Amino acid sequence: MAPSPPTTVRRALDWLFRDRNTGAMTVAQWPNLPLWLFAGFSLAAWSAQEQGPLASWLSLGADLALAWWAADELLRGVNPWRRFLGGATILGLAALFALRHAA
Repeated sequence: MAPSPPTTVRRALDWLFRDRNTGAMTVAQWPNLPLWLFAGFSLAAWSAQEQGPLASWLSLGADLALAWWAADELLRGVNPWRRFLGGATILGLAALFALRHAA
């Protein structure tokens, strides 16, 4: 008995999550340097939230690290899902920036 052809859903999931370099399914990856920096700056900004300018600078560092990660994923993501995450994060950061500076 011959194997059945892949379904449309299976093909769509393959296209979305399959790593173009290794062929493995990739939804998430171990954090890289920009994400570790984002986590560190975010934690430091949270702990320094009552210290005015220091918290602002740390928050800016977190935003820049996240933008670095998002741009890298958008340009070099291993599959469409990772590129979508990068693009969505950039849009989210742009919206957050606009909201912060609207007043």
